[in-house]
Amino acid sequence: MSKTLFDKVWDSHVVRSIENGPDVLFIDRHLVHEVTSPVAFLGLKNRSIPVLYPSRTFATADHNTPTRNQHLPVQDPLSANQLDALQRNAEAHGIPYWGLGHEKNGIVHVIGPENGITLPGATIVCGDSHTSTHGAFGAIAFGIGTSEVEMVLATQCIMQPKPKSMRISIDGKLNPAVTPKDVALYIISQLTTSGATGYFVEYAGEVFENMSMEGRMTVCNLSIEMGARGGMIAPDAKTFDYIKGREFAPKGADWDQAMAYWETLHSDADARFDRELHFDGASIEPMITYGTNPGMGVGITHSIPEASAVEGGASTYRKSLAYMDFNEGESMLGKKIDFVFLGSCTNGRIEDFRAFASVVKGRRKADHVTAWLVPGSHKVESAIREEGILEILEEAGFELREPGCSACLAMNDDKIPAGKYAVSTSNRNFEGRQGPGARTLLASPLVAAAAAVTGKVTDPRELLELQTA
Repeated sequence: MSKTLFDKVWDSHVVRSIENGPDVLFIDRHLVHEVTSPVAFLGLKNRSIPVLYPSRTFATADHNTPTRNQHLPVQDPLSANQLDALQRNAEAHGIPYWGLGHEKNGIVHVIGPENGITLPGATIVCGDSHTSTHGAFGAIAFGIGTSEVEMVLATQCIMQPKPKSMRISIDGKLNPAVTPKDVALYIISQLTTSGATGYFVEYAGEVFENMSMEGRMTVCNLSIEMGARGGMIAPDAKTFDYIKGREFAPKGADWDQAMAYWETLHSDADARFDRELHFDGASIEPMITYGTNPGMGVGITHSIPEASAVEGGASTYRKSLAYMDFNEGESMLGKKIDFVFLGSCTNGRIEDFRAFASVVKGRRKADHVTAWLVPGSHKVESAIREEGILEILEEAGFELREPGCSACLAMNDDKIPAGKYAVSTSNRNFEGRQGPGARTLLASPLVAAAAAVTGKVTDPRELLELQTA
């Protein structure tokens, strides 16, 4: 029987199907960080249960970590306690732990792929919603809650109802300065934040085939923001080239055996999806959000929509605009911004820093703008230095920080002050997400860079044209 990519991976991991209930799914990789794990480990301790497969579990510190002076003791007591607890729990159960200062440390969804932990055809979970990132490799990856973290630690399995399948195909050629982040924000703007609820999404078509692995990770990362359980892209030669030689990837005969399986990981030609959507890549332009959820986004040259043109209640829509201090019909271009954040599990990879540097090279940061440039891992930080990107950034007036989640979620020292506007390359723009009263505009690294040097929302194509003139 013909199967989708999702069906192939899911069905091969079902340990038991419960009639009229969920499947018991075996989990290949369990990623752990300091925020959602302490209570789970406490549950194991109270029941005297060990971690079943420490070798399939990987722990890193990222959410609560400072992005400056990481060699010093963490000042925030809650953050320090959570980080200490993760280290103690990892050591007690023999779990690899990459804490502050470790060469492999970084954001959990950045270090998984770059160390070869993330593999095609795998099932991957983490107590973090943006685990969907790993679907870029043809894996089934999704976020889980604290009680489920405990379940996976104890049994290496999880009970989950099987989601429905959706395929989103985009063909055509992307316009200049349109990045994978723009593609993802465009899809969310079309579907809304609930348009894929109950589905696992496969991305297909020319646009995704032409994307780098970093770009595919960005798209899959944002799947959760349209309500999907996760997103995935069929592995291909780019995927295999990216993985080969990485520390935890198969080697030798194991690699050959893995490749024989990985090459079967694609939807069959006549596979049926529960829902199919098609978009034209040429219709996408650089995107920016104007409201308080990721679905409230427009092409950067467009105006804020009227309430009558937006799905949902007008009162809720206007409340969102009031929080942002924006009005219906206003242009997004030219709006003053105060902060720029480059980083997060969405856009904290080396490709994102290359893009940012391509715009700021030869320019200067606007004086009134505070910019936080935070690599997703120490390996990304090293590449920034080795490729000469750091020099470009410093000449333009920027400072490079140390790895971590940073200003994505205000769980550390990097918080946007109330009432201030931040152009952010992260994934969520909810009220208070980047700090109480903070106002977040989600965008790509190119749009963030253009805002950083002009001090306002600016179409990056204007600056890139000036550079090449």
